[in-house]
Amino acid sequence: MTAPAPASGGAAPIVSLTDVTKTYMMGKLEVPALRGVSLDIHPGEFISIAGPSGSGKTTALNLIGCVDTASGGVVRVDGQDTKTLSERQLTELRLHTIGFIFQSFNLISVLDVFQNVEFPLLLQRKLSASERRQRVMTLLEQVGLEKHAKHRPNELSGGQRQRVAVARALVTRPKLVLADEPTANLDSITGQHIIDLMKELNRKEGTTFIFSTHDAKVMRHANAVVKLADGKILERNQQGGEAMVAKMEAHG
Repeated sequence: MTAPAPASGGAAPIVSLTDVTKTYMMGKLEVPALRGVSLDIHPGEFISIAGPSGSGKTTALNLIGCVDTASGGVVRVDGQDTKTLSERQLTELRLHTIGFIFQSFNLISVLDVFQNVEFPLLLQRKLSASERRQRVMTLLEQVGLEKHAKHRPNELSGGQRQRVAVARALVTRPKLVLADEPTANLDSITGQHIIDLMKELNRKEGTTFIFSTHDAKVMRHANAVVKLADGKILERNQQGGEAMVAKMEAHG
């Protein structure tokens, strides 16, 4: 099912999925995760992918983030057909265009908090050491971890590690941020602060955010909600997260 794209003033989508399928093999058993998903997401959107566990939310994010490949269909990110790109080109696309907040954090255990957040900037080789330090410390302050800059991940709580992952995803100022359950390990106050930070970047920088969530409080902030079930798009609500949450609550 194709989810209609919003009016975009003629801007090309930053993400475009066309009849995308993804099937995993469990032994000899084929397990379909996505079944013909078509979706356009335009620059500057703040969009939630909602659905129950196993609906295909994380799979969709992984395909958009170029950390997995589709079984069929076309995935375009920033105008590029990802299946035509070499591994090096995919790495460059991830490094310079995409920020990814993984639900499992994916922090580097031997690096401290500052080094984990700085790492993508080192790979980019664009900023001086002083510029990197200023960028990293500004973000650590924004996520409330400036006093933990020298701590290792194993010295942090789950919520603190989640905030490090958020800072790392945002530090390169990517065009596109993908967030898999970004507030799952956070208390309600910290979760709201992280959402506010992402909304501010969305407003000021025009950063596109795509996040999956079970959290109605997070979903309410979305400009649009795409509802997935059994690997298919059921609907795309352009009235925003408040309308979708109200509709879901009305149906129990």
